Amino acid sequence: MFVFPRARFFLMSVLISGALLLLQDAAAFYLPGLAPVSFCEKPTEGQECQDKIELFVNRLDSVESVLPYEYTAFDFCTINTGKRPSENLGQVLFGERIEPSPYKFTFKKQETCMPVCTKKYNTANAPDKGFLDFLKKGMLLNYQHHWIVDNMPVTWCYDVEDNQKFCNPGFPIGCYVTETGLAKDACVVNSEFNDKDTFYMFNHVDITIFYHIVENEAAGARLVAAKLEPKSFKHTNPDNPDCKGPPMSLGNTFSGEISIPYTYSVQFKEEPNIRWASRWDYILESMPHTNIQWFSIMNSLVIVLFLSGMVAMIMLRTLHKDIARYNQMDSVEDAQEEFGWKLVHGDVFRPPRKGMLLSVFLGSGTQISIMTFVTLFFACLGFLSPANRGALMTCAVVLWVLLGTPAGYIAARFYKSFGGEKWKTNVLLTAFLCPGVVFADFFLMNLILWGEGSSAAMPFGTLVAILALWFCISVPLTFIGAYFGFKKAGIEHPVRTNQIPRQIPEQSFYTKPLPGIVMGGILPFGCIFIQLFFILNSIWSHQMYYMFGFLFLVFIILVITCSEATILLCYFHLCAEDYHWQWRSFLTSGFTAAYFLVYAVHYFFSKLQITGLASTILYFGYTMIMALIFFLFTGTIGFFACFWFVTKIYSVVKVD
Repeated sequence: MFVFPRARFFLMSVLISGALLLLQDAAAFYLPGLAPVSFCEKPTEGQECQDKIELFVNRLDSVESVLPYEYTAFDFCTINTGKRPSENLGQVLFGERIEPSPYKFTFKKQETCMPVCTKKYNTANAPDKGFLDFLKKGMLLNYQHHWIVDNMPVTWCYDVEDNQKFCNPGFPIGCYVTETGLAKDACVVNSEFNDKDTFYMFNHVDITIFYHIVENEAAGARLVAAKLEPKSFKHTNPDNPDCKGPPMSLGNTFSGEISIPYTYSVQFKEEPNIRWASRWDYILESMPHTNIQWFSIMNSLVIVLFLSGMVAMIMLRTLHKDIARYNQMDSVEDAQEEFGWKLVHGDVFRPPRKGMLLSVFLGSGTQISIMTFVTLFFACLGFLSPANRGALMTCAVVLWVLLGTPAGYIAARFYKSFGGEKWKTNVLLTAFLCPGVVFADFFLMNLILWGEGSSAAMPFGTLVAILALWFCISVPLTFIGAYFGFKKAGIEHPVRTNQIPRQIPEQSFYTKPLPGIVMGGILPFGCIFIQLFFILNSIWSHQMYYMFGFLFLVFIILVITCSEATILLCYFHLCAEDYHWQWRSFLTSGFTAAYFLVYAVHYFFSKLQITGLASTILYFGYTMIMALIFFLFTGTIGFFACFWFVTKIYSVVKVD
């Protein structure tokens, strides 16, 4: 439920989170300030430890559906009392809904087959039938629980290929055996799941909590792992369960009354070899992608070295000879023999068509580029680790809001250099055009989530808080940046612009705009497509992403590749006496976003098992937002690289 004070809390948390990101708690490994909690059997006076362990439940999601749902949507066992943990903006944007649960443990107290609650349904009752149908849908789409103990995911570890163990930070609510007897998903783990056209509920969990005794301290122990094994029991006596008997089955065509008892067992084991600071390692090590990541890096480095060699050859050999020859020309006859890029020196800084739109794109792209760099830098330092839930998105949003000033400044500076005079329109478009497109797309996706009753639907108060951040912080900062941008003198070009534009000769196929733009995005995309696969997996397949060091390195390689590819094509076009480099440089590297879209479509049809119209629309709706952001980022990098290149080569040439 939404209340306005909660919206104010979101707004306040976003405003102060930027400052909190700079703080570091010396007692914590994960930055910032996730201090360990100590546990003991019976706390004594002066001992800072606790004996009660609380289990929290998060949203349920599925790889076959984009729609996550809250824990209460499936009518599982709930608790009326208990404080719900506060959520930051990033968690709300990702649809996380952490709630207290009735699963309560006492440290080192073993419990066997403890009852939690019993849910009774009657298909003759419409609400009960609705809950049962929704539960069946969840099992059919393989929806997964996500439980949390001591800010650590409760994992389900099972054997996979090559005798390796995979630890999944979630476990299914149940599974389904088809009409032909095919066991789907988790039904393969139990040979007793053999009734055709039947659902099997995992209504019992065996939980094992591992702890590490803190040496030389009287603080007690710290939890280092929490694992469970889901099971299914049709308890003959729900009031006094024994966790024996046949599995809890539910026929697809069942009608009448049914009771589903939920139980659990818990045991504690000491683990002396795992320290609290590395307690996430066993989860991350079960997803070995390091070799593939290094292959991706090496592949990207080969492309960068190839482009660097090409650029170095142009700068050190071709351009050096051209500049030396042109600077030695003393007579008019020699000047008349000029050819190539020197001929267009009087037109190369001519204002481009639709300079207003280009300057707006450059402003928004600068804002996104700085935001991405700083966010990844903080992530590499450990500030935005998986243990700090929602921190990555919160940091990105806060930085975007606070970076309105450079966006307005860059847009104003280049619009003024293009000879523009409608400064009010420019600053308004910078503040509202690209963010407005993203917000409109996001709002439409949110309407679909609202209609589907998904937990990912943003509450109205949070939507208002985001609008307040945009209008009350980002927009004024954009106006301030634009004020200083217009106040400052225009960008001085090294050569004068002719009054009459030079006619561009007939171009060959390879130097025409479209083929050059299409070719320009291939190499940058080749540097990132492997890393892109893991990013899409983390978003749509709900896998944990933690390799920010690799991502930051690929980010740097992408910037270098976009710059070098754009400079190469810019030089070839100038040699062909085509001086329209501004838009072309932006679109050349920006076309990498088109390849991103093509790859996202391929990923959807080849890797995902998403079903349903709503999930499909949501996938492509959010993909369009990512593609637009990527287009602005890469396009801005390419433009600035080409702008530096053009300014550099014409500043060292003597022009009469």
